[in-house]
Amino acid sequence: MKIAEAQKVLIADDDAVNREVLGELLKPEYTVLLARNGAQALERAARHQPDLILLDVMMPDMDGYEVLRRLRADPQLAHISVIFISGLDRPEDEAAGLKMGAADYIVKPFNQTVVMARVALHLQVVRQRRMLERLANVDGLTELANRRRFDEIYELEWQRARRSGRPLSLALLDVDAFKQYNDRYGHPAGDRALRAVARLAATGMRRPGDLAARYGGEELVLLMPETDAGEAQSVVEGIREELARLAIPHETSTVAPVLTVSIGGATLAPGAREQSAELFEAADTHLYRAKHGGRNRIIWRTPAG
Repeated sequence: MKIAEAQKVLIADDDAVNREVLGELLKPEYTVLLARNGAQALERAARHQPDLILLDVMMPDMDGYEVLRRLRADPQLAHISVIFISGLDRPEDEAAGLKMGAADYIVKPFNQTVVMARVALHLQVVRQRRMLERLANVDGLTELANRRRFDEIYELEWQRARRSGRPLSLALLDVDAFKQYNDRYGHPAGDRALRAVARLAATGMRRPGDLAARYGGEELVLLMPETDAGEAQSVVEGIREELARLAIPHETSTVAPVLTVSIGGATLAPGAREQSAELFEAADTHLYRAKHGGRNRIIWRTPAG
């Protein structure tokens, strides 16, 4: 499958013929969504998050300018690229659309070849932007989210948990005796071992909202929204057990003859006033206790702990 085939284009036009012509033109290469007015365009943009909107300027009730204004005012939709397609062909009309934030302006009657070329160009820009965003948020070694991304998501999830009254669980995972592992087997082997642990952590995250990230060095952080202490401990125990089953040799470890991890965690109780930094500090404290209590274990602070 081509990358372009997965990209979504929303066509918003009150003229059924224009919608049909544009839709048939783009369907062979893209997933096409249709809207017959401004309100429907906003609703479908919010629901489907298209990569690009082809937006008619002159529509009843809500024109294209107002649709674009509302898109740009919504943090969840402001990133969507918009190409105006309009019968208004004066230079000042085009300039007005571009000043509002449209990516391009195509005058009706449109040339199909030109439409395809401009759509392809702007969707390529979208792909490149997303690639750069992904690189900025991903740890190069483990391919998990990096610390910057974790910090962003953690603050959002903590705020959401405070509003909803739902639990939020956080765990810090540290590879035991990792310096000794690098000294014994070399840094390339250490990188491979860390990637193996990262894969287990990523696979162990059960829900779409869960996040595994590399926090630094050999330390990973696991974020589990809407997960109580018992569920979260079950998740991290599963990761610890899976690593044991891999039986990665670690001859110089003082803990076991294979690679192991220590995990500390904490859960934000529903209705708790604890700040995000305090919850993180609690998980870090319990990781310290796990490491100094013999390693290869999980110590968790329950909501009342």
